[in-house]
Amino acid sequence: MAKKSSSPPVAAMVLGVGSFAHSIGTAIADAGANVSTYLTRSYGHFSPTLVGETYSRDAFPSPLPLIRKNKIDVVIPQSIDWATQPWADDLMKSGVGIFSPTSGAMRIERERDFARELCVRFKIPFPKSFIASNRLEAEKILAAHPQPFVIKNPLCSPTSPVHTILCETVADTRAWLRQVNYAEGVFLQEYLGRAEAGHIVLISGGEIHSLVTNQEYKYAFNGNMGIVAGAPLGGLVERDEQDKYGLARELIHPLQPWLRESKFNGPLQVTAIKRNGRWHVIEYNIRIGVTSGPMILRMLKNPVDVVLRTARNQKLKPEFRRQLNFGCSLTLAGYGYPFTQVRGPQLPLEVDGKFDCDVWWNEVGGGSDGNLMATGQRIADVNALAPGLAAALAKAYANIRKIRVVGSYFRTDVGQSLWPPGAV
Repeated sequence: MAKKSSSPPVAAMVLGVGSFAHSIGTAIADAGANVSTYLTRSYGHFSPTLVGETYSRDAFPSPLPLIRKNKIDVVIPQSIDWATQPWADDLMKSGVGIFSPTSGAMRIERERDFARELCVRFKIPFPKSFIASNRLEAEKILAAHPQPFVIKNPLCSPTSPVHTILCETVADTRAWLRQVNYAEGVFLQEYLGRAEAGHIVLISGGEIHSLVTNQEYKYAFNGNMGIVAGAPLGGLVERDEQDKYGLARELIHPLQPWLRESKFNGPLQVTAIKRNGRWHVIEYNIRIGVTSGPMILRMLKNPVDVVLRTARNQKLKPEFRRQLNFGCSLTLAGYGYPFTQVRGPQLPLEVDGKFDCDVWWNEVGGGSDGNLMATGQRIADVNALAPGLAAALAKAYANIRKIRVVGSYFRTDVGQSLWPPGAV
């Protein structure tokens, strides 16, 4: 009998660092892919080495030679900033699959006012919003529209001079307008309250596939108190192919004409606020999310096939694992977080017992004694999946309590507010 030929495993390259690269890389490596990581920042280099080969941008100013040499099938960016790199055009021309929209399709996340214009065009509810180039213009807008605003950078990027500042009163808004960096101006978005939720889809082969409804816990401390952190302190996902809360139906499907015009293929997440019984878009993102992404890939039976086919704009058939209906993500934050100007020393990390869910190391490295050390302010992400929400929460909390670093903390109230979607 002739032997059956077997195709080589998919070769994937993650662009990123820390727990984000560690988690996505491990999820697809466990499903059979060969994974490497192109390290895009100067920290968080240790954990991606636990998955496969890593390459520093200092040693390799462009990933293109590595992509050709290693015959990479699909590239998975963890940030939209890849498109601003000098090698971006060469990457798009290389023919490798990119698990992200490209070119003009990226504007839906990159340019906040473009997203607003799209919503106006397709009659999707969007908060009243304005752009100001300096403090004087911003204060004039506030005087003409005396209401609280969320202050954002007009262009979305991890290195933006303004990170989201959520103001719940006019006085808060006025005070912050005196402090922000106007290098790129400011985007002022009407504050609509806290009843927030999100939904994540994949768009490929001309079709929209709903995956999960999600919630991110963006405030730094229990009770949704403190400042909005640079990345969420926790998150929930619920398997939701049928879009039971209507977020995709109301806020993504109406974009179909533009999605075709822009040749959009890849992930799309909408985050929205429910006000007066109606969802309003507050932003779109073109990634599966730093908290949600790893859980989504673990929930799928065929994550490698789904990622590769999406990157190639082919027809999809996402298949979910039985009984994995909910996921909970918790972040262990380190000394000084979320106030990133406060820096603590490198500190020993202790683990008491074995983990029985996913733990992704972020700013962690190996000490001289062979033990782990916390090297920064976001230490780890703990992800647990279960048939029900209560079980997912219990497992995540049981595991994060096994990790100890002096001065670290985690939110103990994830799931006690902001859920189900539309609740406060």
